[in-house]
Amino acid sequence: MRRFLLAAVMMGAVSAAHAADLPDLPALRGGYTDGLSSTTVNWQGFYIGAQGGYGSSDAKLSGSNSDLAAAVLANSIIGNQMRVAQWNLPFNAQSSRASGYGGFFGYNWQWTDAVVSFEASYLHGSFGDTEVKTQSLPSATILSDGLYHFATATSSSSISITDMATIRGRAAYAFGCFLPYLFGGFALGNADISRVYTAQDSVGPVFLGGYIPSQSFRATDNLNNHLIYGYTGGLGVDVSLTAGLFLRAEWEYVRFTSSVDTSINTVRAGLGYRF
Repeated sequence: MRRFLLAAVMMGAVSAAHAADLPDLPALRGGYTDGLSSTTVNWQGFYIGAQGGYGSSDAKLSGSNSDLAAAVLANSIIGNQMRVAQWNLPFNAQSSRASGYGGFFGYNWQWTDAVVSFEASYLHGSFGDTEVKTQSLPSATILSDGLYHFATATSSSSISITDMATIRGRAAYAFGCFLPYLFGGFALGNADISRVYTAQDSVGPVFLGGYIPSQSFRATDNLNNHLIYGYTGGLGVDVSLTAGLFLRAEWEYVRFTSSVDTSINTVRAGLGYRF
């Protein structure tokens, strides 16, 4: 019996010593955990990328070009006697859709899982709207030249934003390889803004019969490569693929408040590299 107890003690001591020499395996410490979900990606540093997007723009082309109408019809019969320049041709808010492409670059500061960034984003496309209003009326009586007149007025306004850039700050929080973020900042754009007013005067000896074109009037006001500005805000997520490569999905809202009040909503996908 004593020999049996002595042998058991010796075997236990040998087993303990052998276990102490084994490597510290995760399975012996309570199970294996996925490194992707438990390890925070290092987002610190400069990054650059390319992006493409699709979105809608809404422009408030206010007014009816009454200033252009008053100037071009000041000394005409239809302006003075039919008061065509005072016809109400208001514009409504218009919406259109377009695609674009561009790039982004910035710098990340990281504290454990919190990330703060300064970033510039650029998109080239054709965002904007065009509105056209037309009205025609005959004169009810003979005017001072002894003829009946039939006048047609057309007023149009358009804005085309070909380039827009946003300078923004980002606030993000890292969840493994995912970096969801919010951002806000300033917006700058390059726009062509055009206003056109035309009027056609036709005359005839009989009311509502046999009008012949008499005079045409046209006034324009164009701003090419005009700088517009506003603000931006949105949200997105960066997804780390390798040590430096990452994918991006983003929604951005831009509102230009100068010249023509224009709002642009875009969804974007991008591919970036972190240095």
